[in-house]
Amino acid sequence: MGTGFVMRYLWSIPAAVVAWFVGGFFATYLKGLPEGTTAFVPLRVDLLVLGGFAGGVLAGLLIGRIRIAVPVVLIVAGGMWWLTGNSFAERNLLITLLVASALGGAFGAWGSRSTVVAAFALALPVAWYALRPAEQLAEWKWLWQLNGLLVGAGLALLLYLACWKRGWRSASYWLPLAGFYLVCFGVVEAIQLISRQSGKPMDAVGNASTEAFFQSFEPLLREYWPWMVVGVLLAIPMVALKLRALPPPPPPVDPYAERSNDAVLSEDLDWIDEQEPRRRLLPRRDPVT
Repeated sequence: MGTGFVMRYLWSIPAAVVAWFVGGFFATYLKGLPEGTTAFVPLRVDLLVLGGFAGGVLAGLLIGRIRIAVPVVLIVAGGMWWLTGNSFAERNLLITLLVASALGGAFGAWGSRSTVVAAFALALPVAWYALRPAEQLAEWKWLWQLNGLLVGAGLALLLYLACWKRGWRSASYWLPLAGFYLVCFGVVEAIQLISRQSGKPMDAVGNASTEAFFQSFEPLLREYWPWMVVGVLLAIPMVALKLRALPPPPPPVDPYAERSNDAVLSEDLDWIDEQEPRRRLLPRRDPVT
């Protein structure tokens, strides 16, 4: 058991380090870095919050223990900040990255034991990834199709993940999970707006981010609700096929399987199992003459 415990962390910790970067920040560099740039952790609030949280969730899911996942993601985040040449004078941004990574790692490790918690934890990264192509597409037709497909597929994935261990018993969490998934789109919009309005007064930034948070629900529901319905309808057969592929549950354990019949008989009936003594016949006597 000790060897298996050590072997698990020999592969999970390096995999968590890669997952922290790939899940949180790799997608932002698909277009290539500017010439001469080595800062793999950009000094943007939205990327530090969303990327750190997304990477932390994936790292926590791989490690599976909070007391190990949180220190690992903190060391990785701080080390990446130092290796890429970012100044430690930017304490607010560094603390933002560390806090987002630690929260993501804690929720991810907790979600490795409960798939419902894992689905809630992954809702924010999935919402962030689903809206990312919107920055590259200008035509509404393709925007509606691609982003809508990603929104619906993300919802189906979260609903399927929620029922991974407990089956249909976790379907009662589908409604709050779908609502939280919608809230995450507003959180993403608010964080991105805060990043774009850096340097302005805090009151103006707070009012603008609050307004962006509440205004993000109307176009999302108006434009993408058919895709979300498709996501729910897709999750139902996914869960059904998954449950059908599982082996049948083992039969219940018989508490009296290891006991003999004598254990249930009363003491005055023990003679039933005893061997009957062998009868010995008397020898025939000859008559006296």
